[in-house]
Amino acid sequence: MQDYYYGNSKKMFEKENYKIPLDKFINNALYHPKNGYYMQKFPFGKKGDFITAPNISNIFSEMIFLWLISYWQKFHTKRNINIVELGAGNGEMMFQIINSAKKFTKFYNKCNFSIYEKSNKLIKSQKEKLKKHKVTWIKNLDKLKNNPTIFFGNEFLDALPIKQFINYDNIWYERCIEKKGGVYNFTKIRCDIKKIEKKINLKISKKQKFLEISFEEFKIIQKLNNIITKKGGCILLIDYAYTNKKMFDTLQAVKNHRKVNVLEEVGSSDISHMININFLKKYSNKINLKVDHNTQREFLLNLGIMNRAEILAAKTSFLEKANIFYRVNRLIDKKQMGELFKVMYFYKKNQKFKLGFK
Repeated sequence: MQDYYYGNSKKMFEKENYKIPLDKFINNALYHPKNGYYMQKFPFGKKGDFITAPNISNIFSEMIFLWLISYWQKFHTKRNINIVELGAGNGEMMFQIINSAKKFTKFYNKCNFSIYEKSNKLIKSQKEKLKKHKVTWIKNLDKLKNNPTIFFGNEFLDALPIKQFINYDNIWYERCIEKKGGVYNFTKIRCDIKKIEKKINLKISKKQKFLEISFEEFKIIQKLNNIITKKGGCILLIDYAYTNKKMFDTLQAVKNHRKVNVLEEVGSSDISHMININFLKKYSNKINLKVDHNTQREFLLNLGIMNRAEILAAKTSFLEKANIFYRVNRLIDKKQMGELFKVMYFYKKNQKFKLGFK
């Protein structure tokens, strides 16, 4: 499935004067073939623009592995299974998951490991990282083998383009980006919010003054739902998310580990948004997909991250112990990643699985 990203607007960076919807602007800023952020930069790590959970501590990936193998043991032990990472960053999480899987021969031999990735630059880096492991790269999800499939991803949904709609005096407008003389500015155009609601088959504007919607998010969830409906399996996603019923503007850009203006550093900063879980659940229910969620903190604690940290720290020096627990704390502390990130489990009604979500 290559088409969940917008198509080919190669002239966005070259053209001087135009007006486009926010989602198209974001798509090109991130995925423009030549100038897009993810197509030209390697954003991860201290020398990049941000650090993701798998690169903070290996224990994070070990906890995800624990969840994956536990799910397999409950539902699919007699069958081969596809393990598919959605947007694998620098490949670190898949690397650690496969290393862990190799210690459980029966599970490892049943697994087909795949990565679904848009950026050729990141694919090249991932292939170097994973060159000793059995991994395939796919750009069309329909090419997966006919096995139950677990899709998982960390900070995948937040990088998909969004539309924003604003209500002024009971009139709805769509937020757009206007470029004049090389300078980007926000602008707006009047829109029919009823047409938007009809498109997603959800009445969402009632009691709202601001809407933030990713049609690309819906497309990918629908696609994944179709696959697990036919083949079996589930979806596990970890991302920036919030549970407020009222939507608000979560659009942000990051460069060199600091927030920057979304309309500056275009093509050289990461643009993302937060996932509205209530809205996502409403859409998922429409397609008969159940959603359970938890904070990253509670999910990891329920899986036993502290016990794992204590085991690893048992025979180490004081400084190594301090480093292990410092990194784990970044993942679970309420003031750091623990509450900001949510873990979402998407499943069919006969696949209830409580591990991590009690």
